[in-house]
Amino acid sequence: QVQLVESGGGLVQAGGSLRLSCAASGVRFPIETMTWYRQAPGEQRELVASISRGGTTNYADSVKGRFAISRDNTKNTVYLQMNSLKPDDTAVYYCNADVIQFFKSTIYWGQGTQVTVSS
Repeated sequence: QVQLVESGGGLVQAGGSLRLSCAASGVRFPIETMTWYRQAPGEQRELVASISRGGTTNYADSVKGRFAISRDNTKNTVYLQMNSLKPDDTAVYYCNADVIQFFKSTIYWGQGTQVTVSS
C-alpha cells in the first residue's frame, strides 16, 4: 500500500520561507507525476505545482517565481521550497503521486500539512 507523508509545514511570518517534503513509501512501481495542492478554509483545493518523473515542472501563476518544486526519484520524495511567503499562501498543503502500474494510473494522497503565514 502506497503511503505519502508530508512534513515541513508550520507558522512563518510574511516574507519568510518554508520547505515542504512529501515521502512516498510502499512504492513498487514508478511514480510519474508528483503534485502539490493546497486548500484554504472555505476554498476549493487548487494545484500549486507539479513535477514529472523526468523533471518537467508546472506552477500556478500565483506562486511562479516564489515556489520551486523538486524531487528525488531515488527516495520517492518531492519537495516544495516556498519563498517570499504571503498570508494568502496560508492553507493545508497536500501532495499526491501518480503511480503507474501495468499502464494503469492510480493517484495517492497524503494527509496534508498546515502552512500558516502571518502578516
